[in-house]
Amino acid sequence: MTQRDSAVAGIVTDGMRVVARKEHRTPEEIRAGVAAGTIAIPANINHRSLDPCGVGAGLSTKINVNLGVSGDHSDLDEEWSKVEVALQYGADAIMDLSNCGKTHPFRSKLVKQSPAMIGTVPMYDAIGYLEKDLTDITAEDFLDVVRAHAEDGVDFVTIHAGINRRTIEAFMRTGRTMNIVSRGGSLIFAWMQLTGNENPFYEHYDEVLDILHQYDVTISIGDAMRPGCLHDATDAGQISELVEIGKLTQRAWDAGVQVMVEGPGHMALDEIAANMKLEKRLCHGAPFYVLGPLVTDIAPGYDHITSAIGGAVAAANGADFLCYVTPAEHLRLPDADDVREGVIAAKIAAHAGDIAKKVPHARDADDAMADARHRMDWDDMFKVAIDPVKPREYLESAPPQEEGTCTMCGQMCAVRTVNRVLDGLDFELTAESIVKGAQAVPNDAEGAGSSAGADARANASTAEND
Repeated sequence: MTQRDSAVAGIVTDGMRVVARKEHRTPEEIRAGVAAGTIAIPANINHRSLDPCGVGAGLSTKINVNLGVSGDHSDLDEEWSKVEVALQYGADAIMDLSNCGKTHPFRSKLVKQSPAMIGTVPMYDAIGYLEKDLTDITAEDFLDVVRAHAEDGVDFVTIHAGINRRTIEAFMRTGRTMNIVSRGGSLIFAWMQLTGNENPFYEHYDEVLDILHQYDVTISIGDAMRPGCLHDATDAGQISELVEIGKLTQRAWDAGVQVMVEGPGHMALDEIAANMKLEKRLCHGAPFYVLGPLVTDIAPGYDHITSAIGGAVAAANGADFLCYVTPAEHLRLPDADDVREGVIAAKIAAHAGDIAKKVPHARDADDAMADARHRMDWDDMFKVAIDPVKPREYLESAPPQEEGTCTMCGQMCAVRTVNRVLDGLDFELTAESIVKGAQAVPNDAEGAGSSAGADARANASTAEND
């Protein structure tokens, strides 16, 4: 039985219990959500290293990391370093989007060693797996690739089943600035146009569901028509596909398969809330998995920021799962540093959304940070920070004259001032003391960066905190 089969039958699974503990919910609440389709627990029966994770209504917003080799850059060791960074910084899911060569060994290693959910897009793998030209691939060939990924143990697969003849007719009639920017969607569109056939994943959808049910793989229904620029957002092509996805969602649930629905894309800030509500309405409350949304088209090199802005708004308005975007988006395959920056930006967006959605205990870390800042306890601040490394490096790179403060305010630190006054401690702040203190602290050229000076300041800081 799949997670959904069990939930509908009133059975609480081990995975539901794990998710309930993580989310501060009862197992019965999680079971009811899975039965209703508003919560998914992607958990392939062959992914034995998995630490089950829930995605959906009332739960913390999850983040996904995309990685994988391409024809222009195929270094599996480098990709594995990205996996390690993603896990280190708390990614909830990793999608292997490798699109060249034989991808099975890397995918198998990922499933064997990763506690995070694993996702793939079988369409990306079709040409390399089958060793055929795109137009020579048959519908049954495509199903074989889906079956191979399911057998390998991936927890969710992106299947672009909503781009059918009706969707393409709407797209062709209205036109777009960026046309189709989904890689999988573009391949299916090309296959359909060149062969004259219907989308094989739509035409043989029931067979796809049979495969996924066998291994309890969650279907992530891909948004082939997601907008690739602000101009194309919320157009006929996107909405036409979303209507089809809503129908496919119900069919998957009826077949005992869990569902996530993928969404935009590039989108102006004021359109995001309405899009989140529209997806929930048309797709019956299924968990919504969004790429961004990116709220402007003019920030290449900084798209992790444009994505985080949109992701926070999306999460606050009901998105359940954010796909990270790195600074390398639109420019190159990301490296490990790009992955780290993308993960942290996505986690900030997800956390901001959770606070707005009043997810249980979402604000605990923020309250702990406020308490640590009140006490001017740097170590405790770093413990609760999303990234504990970068802030410590910043602080230690510019030692202040007054221990416990930083060089932004120094002796004029508002927290220090009020704490000392309220605690009845001696407090003196004059222009002379500020100048004298500043003169007492050498700049880098005079040895402030020496290891001896740094060690002395670290020891003094530790003693004061103790």
